[in-house]
Amino acid sequence: MAKYMGPRFKLARHLGVNVFNHPKALQRGVKKHKLSEYGEQLLEKQKLKAYFGVLEKQFKKVVFEALKSKEKSEDVLIQSLERRLDSVVYRLGFGSTLRQARQMVGHGHILVNGKRVDISSYKVSLGDIVSLSEKSQKVEMFTSNFTSTDLAVNYMEKDNEHFRGKLIKLPNTEEVPIEVKYSKVLEFYSKN
Repeated sequence: MAKYMGPRFKLARHLGVNVFNHPKALQRGVKKHKLSEYGEQLLEKQKLKAYFGVLEKQFKKVVFEALKSKEKSEDVLIQSLERRLDSVVYRLGFGSTLRQARQMVGHGHILVNGKRVDISSYKVSLGDIVSLSEKSQKVEMFTSNFTSTDLAVNYMEKDNEHFRGKLIKLPNTEEVPIEVKYSKVLEFYSKN
């Protein structure tokens, strides 16, 4: 599984947004400079990639699928990224960061409809039940993360008692709690 291994806080300062949800990520000042149209599109693309921890090859595939779709491209793009198993695990609160959620998936702590899935990019369907494996329910860190975190999005449902949750509807761009201009991302790729 490919993932970004570079300096995270330096990237967050460059993007001007705390994409890693870490309290120290933007402690130093962020330099603001005037960008060209291309520069704005590139920055928005880099922000969205960093939010979801996706590398270029996979990201490009998702964007081109969104551009080919008959539905609103911005919504299709964000739905595709939010339906990734690592994103669902993070939004439900199993992991305190997206990186931790991805690691939990990779190490087999997460079940989808009762079956172990260890592929971070697995697409969760509407109504799929995402839960913590029975063995992992004994790990204090996982259970405390899940029970202490409130659900921040309205397109998922959470069951604290049974350590599980599910995707109840597909999100649109306004419902996802990230700061990105999706139209700029799509413009960047539509030129290719």
